[in-house]
Amino acid sequence: MDYFEQLDALQQRVVATRTAVQAATAESREQLGQRIDQAQAELDRSVKDTPQSTEQPAGGPRAKWTQMKADAAAKMDNAKAKFDKRNRQMDADTAATGADWAEADAADALDFAGWAVNNAQVAMLDAIDARAYAQELATAARS
Repeated sequence: MDYFEQLDALQQRVVATRTAVQAATAESREQLGQRIDQAQAELDRSVKDTPQSTEQPAGGPRAKWTQMKADAAAKMDNAKAKFDKRNRQMDADTAATGADWAEADAADALDFAGWAVNNAQVAMLDAIDARAYAQELATAARS
C-alpha cells in the first residue's frame, strides 16, 4: 500500500482547505453560502464514495471508519442547517451566540482532524509492522 501517495493527497487537501478558509474571510455572506454548499457537496460525495468492502467483518475497521465519516457528514449537515437558520434570524445577540457555537464547532472539527491524523499514523505503522511480521514468518517457513 502506498501511504506516501495518500499522505501527499491529504497534504494537498489541507493546503486547499487553508486557502479556501483564508479566502472566505474576505467574502460576502452570499459567497460564504456558496462556499458552504460546495464544501457540503464534496463532503457528501466523500461519504458516498467510501469504498465498502465485503471482505471486512461487520464492525471491522472499514465499517468503523465509514461510520465515523457518516457521523462527520451528519455534523456538517447540522452546521449547514445552523447557517440556514442564521440567515433567517435578525437578533444580534442570537447571531453572536450562533457565531460562538460555530467557532466552537470549527475548533472541535480541527481537534478531530488532528486526532484522525495521529490515528492514521498509528494505523499505518501497525500495518507496516504487520506486513513485516507476515514476511518474516513466510521467510522462516521456507527455511
